[in-house]
Amino acid sequence: MQRQIRPEDVQLGMYIRKFGGSWFDHPFWRARFVLQTAEDVATVRQSGVPFVQIDEQLGAPLTPPSASPILVPVSAGTPTPTSLKRFQSASRWEDDEKSRERFDRQRAKALLARSTQILRGAFADVRLGRAVRIDEVTSIVEDVVESVDRTPRTLIEMLRLKKKDEYTYMHSVAVCTLMVNVARHMGRSLSETRDYGLAGLLHDLGKMGIPDDILNKAGKLTEAEFLAIQNHPEHGYQVLLKSPNMPEMALDVCRHHHEKMDGTGYPFGLASTDISEVARLGSICDVYDALTSERVYKGAYSPVEAVSEMWRWQGHFDAALLFTFMQSIAVFPPGMLVRLRSNRLALVLENNRRSSRPRLLTFYATVERSFIKGEVVVIEDNLANDSIVAAATPEEWGFDDWDRVLRDLRGKHPKLVSG
Repeated sequence: MQRQIRPEDVQLGMYIRKFGGSWFDHPFWRARFVLQTAEDVATVRQSGVPFVQIDEQLGAPLTPPSASPILVPVSAGTPTPTSLKRFQSASRWEDDEKSRERFDRQRAKALLARSTQILRGAFADVRLGRAVRIDEVTSIVEDVVESVDRTPRTLIEMLRLKKKDEYTYMHSVAVCTLMVNVARHMGRSLSETRDYGLAGLLHDLGKMGIPDDILNKAGKLTEAEFLAIQNHPEHGYQVLLKSPNMPEMALDVCRHHHEKMDGTGYPFGLASTDISEVARLGSICDVYDALTSERVYKGAYSPVEAVSEMWRWQGHFDAALLFTFMQSIAVFPPGMLVRLRSNRLALVLENNRRSSRPRLLTFYATVERSFIKGEVVVIEDNLANDSIVAAATPEEWGFDDWDRVLRDLRGKHPKLVSG
């Protein structure tokens, strides 16, 4: 059962589902979590939010039950209280891996359905010349932050399966998710992380002013059609300016996510440090999702194909941030030379079909500056094995004859080393 209670009535162990008022007013970066410390309880009690909604199926009940219960309908695709009950026990949760994955996919599916519905309404308002209702769209970001915090891979993978007729909405949610994920990886603050997410969600708002026949055109655009495309960042920026309490990051990414590091982007032809870090990340997340999505005029790249292509585009992206993005999604181009936490150099290998984790061939000790016996390493999410800390180049490590090094490695590991 879900209840709406006063903030001063919250207790340790309660599962918070929602805070009353705007997300800008409550003290946490996400709703939907268990109050696990006395400090969290005190923070909620002193927050000044009008109410707190708790879920007694997932956490401690209100004692005594002085508040009136609010029964919330379960929408299609949302896990039922019966299914949720199965996961109250942390030990059971860990023991039932398949059920957990199935449950996480249900939650992600429900999130995407709800997000599509909200964005349809928000984008329709923009077409009618209205401002964005920020409280509605920030609720999507809250859901995405929670999902990424729990199981980032699940939502990212499901977003790749977006339907063609829902591309506009799901692309926005996908870029939001990728932005939250990379912000989390970079250790950004709680408030920054949600601002990254909101910026990703609203980055393409200006496309609401472009006819669908231009957006989905399979052939070459005319000069007038391309000009319309180039105007969408500024159009979106002007729409967001009319929306109260819009974070600066959202304005920045909306206006500048098509700028390129070499100055050949649009609408202003900015270059290098004239483009903010968050706008550079917005560009990376936008292009990655576009490449990995199927459209009426193109097929979808695999994640590896997408990052491999993006890594080759000289002058388009900030190379250091693109590498950070790869780290956040654990996808790297085969053949890339990388440095590991264990002070070794390694080559990224082609992945087996069954494996979604990066596979590497180590071959060089960076401290001793000497070649070592090759070892295949799989990078796990928990980083228990090892981790990739930086991209490397043959020149910086004194490999004057890099082609010979590659030939030697192929000779010892012919089936493993990528060309």
